[in-house]
Amino acid sequence: MTGTNGRPTGGGAGSRTATGDTVAAVVRQWQAVHPGLDTGPMEIIGRVNRCAALLQQAEDAPLRRAGLSRPEFDLLGALRRTGHELTPGELARETYSSGAAVTKRLKQLTERGLVERRGDTRDRRVAHVRLTDAGRDVVDGILPEQLAYEAAVLSGLGLPEQGELAALLGELLARLEGRLAAPPRG
Repeated sequence: MTGTNGRPTGGGAGSRTATGDTVAAVVRQWQAVHPGLDTGPMEIIGRVNRCAALLQQAEDAPLRRAGLSRPEFDLLGALRRTGHELTPGELARETYSSGAAVTKRLKQLTERGLVERRGDTRDRRVAHVRLTDAGRDVVDGILPEQLAYEAAVLSGLGLPEQGELAALLGELLARLEGRLAAPPRG
């Protein structure tokens, strides 16, 4: 069955995404209530949201063993991959976090000896954050294990499918980032 825009709709027999996942069940329920409704967008957005929720629930086993949360590791990773000091504001932008969340995480990471803060010589309101040697060792030690864990999560998909999925998600993300960053039209 196709919707008014020509895309397959729902989780029924004519759908490209007829699967037994929870979103397919939701789509079938909506189609029973609204048979003519184009549920194609729900099949994609619903699955992206469900995958994200399940991945968050899994809590990244290697990070958990190291006593780090994903947001803490993201801060450490931003410092490691950029290769230089960052301000808390820059870290917030790099990790898509609020300033308050970054401040809280930096306090915890500083107490653990993984990052250091230093004041700016020209502006005392600005702080610069850098990894300590211990922080660098933590990131470098966890990253290969974390990537292996993530590869295992994706192992049900072949390499061509992983590449296709990455490209499609990249395209969607670029469009969303462009749309959300652009001022509203009106």
